[in-house]
Amino acid sequence: MNQKKDEETLLGGGCFWCLEALYTRIEGILETQSGYAGGEHPDPSYEMVCNGTTGHAEVVHLRFAPHTIAYPAILEFFWKIHDPTTLNRQGADVGTQYRSVIFYYNELQRSQAEQSMTEEQQRRSRPLVTQLLPAPRFYSAEPYHNRYFERHPGAPYCNMVIAPKLRKLGYKP
Repeated sequence: MNQKKDEETLLGGGCFWCLEALYTRIEGILETQSGYAGGEHPDPSYEMVCNGTTGHAEVVHLRFAPHTIAYPAILEFFWKIHDPTTLNRQGADVGTQYRSVIFYYNELQRSQAEQSMTEEQQRRSRPLVTQLLPAPRFYSAEPYHNRYFERHPGAPYCNMVIAPKLRKLGYKP
């Protein structure tokens, strides 16, 4: 059997609770982990990242099966689930920690992300502000952040932000 090994990617597009809740519904996504990346401060906490001084973005680390879902398809979904034309903001979430960013792990991912960005820009009237950067060290978020939507579906943020995104994309909240 000639199946590809699992791969990983690291994406930021607003609140990591949203990204994780959405990506867990995609076939071929084997594991999601909320966390922080892209800043200078080692071992950041949620409180530190929220104050906007660490340089880290809220991100979701994805482990995926490339024989089930290709990296370009993961990026195609990425463009649908956030607004890559708003700088450091997604809805009411404002700050550099909510920036749109694709961190790549190898040259193939970089090349495919560049192609995906070019195609997405052609579909948009406003310029993309998404950063494309080599994957830095990933710091896992505190355990209470992981699978947040699954554990707190009735929380106000989940009801007002995550559930409508799920419905918009055809998923049951």
